[in-house]
Amino acid sequence: MPEPTDSATAFGRLHEAGCFVMPNPWDVGSARVLTHLGFPALATTSAGFAWTSGHQDNLVDLDRILAHLSDIVGAVNVPVNADFEGGFAVAPDQVAANVGRAVGTGIAGLSIEDSTGDEGDPLFGFELAVERIAAARQSIDASGTAVILTGRTEGFIVGRPDLAETVRRLTAYAEAGADCLYAPGLTTADQIATVVAAVAPKPVNLLINQPFCTVAEAADLGVRRISVGGALAKAAWGSFLSAATEIARDGTFSRLAGTPDVNALLAPDGTEG
Repeated sequence: MPEPTDSATAFGRLHEAGCFVMPNPWDVGSARVLTHLGFPALATTSAGFAWTSGHQDNLVDLDRILAHLSDIVGAVNVPVNADFEGGFAVAPDQVAANVGRAVGTGIAGLSIEDSTGDEGDPLFGFELAVERIAAARQSIDASGTAVILTGRTEGFIVGRPDLAETVRRLTAYAEAGADCLYAPGLTTADQIATVVAAVAPKPVNLLINQPFCTVAEAADLGVRRISVGGALAKAAWGSFLSAATEIARDGTFSRLAGTPDVNALLAPDGTEG
């Protein structure tokens, strides 16, 4: 059986104590800049990557996602966590197969979510959702890589903001083998503290994609890991759209002033992988 990778081992250590931020690049350039800024780990964003290829979120196929994961992993020397959506399958055995392919890209972690994409029935049934996490766990264990598995429930972002059901799912995902638990959409101290207490001692990932919480406040609530999802990509798109709209509408270029020296940001300094 293969030995655990250095990247996965390092990623696991980050989850042992304290609170770290794992921002979400959308391409190789943004990944390298984030490592230059000193972040100890990165996470991909399905939305941010989809937008770079002219697609909406969740409309990029598995092969393109796997190639993207390989590109990001190969570009940096910090652990990379994969936004692996719902595993690109419904059936647990196919989720397991796809997780095995993802692990082969060199990622240090991945998340499996329980959203269906169906507005009328947005979450997989409880038993199936748990089976999917268990299948992902078995696939990772078979790989011998020690990749960190995050069990993710989407209720708060798909119109089912039920904290009790969120806790029920996360605790079941923890029992099924998830190493880290994640419920995007939590925004209050009470919600966060409830989830942290429910799955303890396993670590919790908190999504901060709007200014409702600081790193210090999240740490005080017991959060171990913070990600920002597609928020950095949205910020980049916002600046781009603002400048482009001014040019198209007004024929002026004021928003091009004061832009960063991207060449300098990407200058070789030994930090790239």
